[in-house]
Amino acid sequence: MAKTYESITTKQTMTRVKEERMPFDWSINPYRGCAHGCSFCYARGFQAFIQHGADDEFQNHIMMKMNAAEALEAQLAKLAARFKYDIDAVGRYVGAVAIGTATDPYQPVEGKSKLTRECLKVLAKYRIRTSITTRSPLILRDLDLITVMPPHISVNISMNTLDAKLTRTLEPGSPLPAKRLETIEQLVQHGVDTTLFLAPILPFLTDSEEQLEAVFEAARKSGASSVMTSVLRLSPDVKKGYYNMLKQHFPDKLPGYYRLYSGAYSTKAYQESIHRLTDELRRKYAFGVESLKEEEIKKINPCDDENTVSLEQLAGGLPLEQLSFSF
Repeated sequence: MAKTYESITTKQTMTRVKEERMPFDWSINPYRGCAHGCSFCYARGFQAFIQHGADDEFQNHIMMKMNAAEALEAQLAKLAARFKYDIDAVGRYVGAVAIGTATDPYQPVEGKSKLTRECLKVLAKYRIRTSITTRSPLILRDLDLITVMPPHISVNISMNTLDAKLTRTLEPGSPLPAKRLETIEQLVQHGVDTTLFLAPILPFLTDSEEQLEAVFEAARKSGASSVMTSVLRLSPDVKKGYYNMLKQHFPDKLPGYYRLYSGAYSTKAYQESIHRLTDELRRKYAFGVESLKEEEIKKINPCDDENTVSLEQLAGGLPLEQLSFSF
């Protein structure tokens, strides 16, 4: 299926986050759909809300919010006028903004479109506290902007294995793990607070103690300030495509998945075993631990409205009951 790119417009670039427990107040996603094509991507499950398929269409039909920066400027300029152009007051009111909570803001088309870069320029202008989540070293292109934003910027680099061959199977369009680690190193060298998102952890594929420890060790060596982990969540639309991938490449793993996933979430016993293991690794590699407990997290329903998103969208695809932060 050939890739197509559709130009769309947005009324508002920043989407308000109403869940108080999330570590940011607004989200920005310059794109819908993602060319990285990760088979496990939670965002596939939201395609139906925009009348698109969760399968190949997700990575082959990319929608580009061409006026994202202009709409963002309009939002922030309106706030600036409200606060009599006191930029610090605007920053306090806005709080934290997260870029890339639904699809990667540095997927390949960003190299030409620069939608994310233009949004960063606006955020830097208004000194808005910003976090970026990506799998791509393309973010290094924007170091000139990112390095003038501290303490108003942090970056999260996502990866769940160091195995390049496995990555290419699971994430056909994504940069390989070694490039992502190099990206962390360069960001850290430039003074950027950078987290490694070890997510999602995939049962029977990336969840062995040896595999997880290798990622934790790499995070420590690369200079990452923290690690965040989560276990795979499989909503119905995501599960269908993910299981098709397993049938093609790892058919022997399917029986285990049938046992673990009667619904969207893996069994409690499995989740607890992963938590124990990752907590041990955090202690071993001197990353602290702070977890969001399941009973503390409220869910809101996903919607295609420009002004509302689900917690799972906001968390960058991490299963909410498994969100675990280390500092």
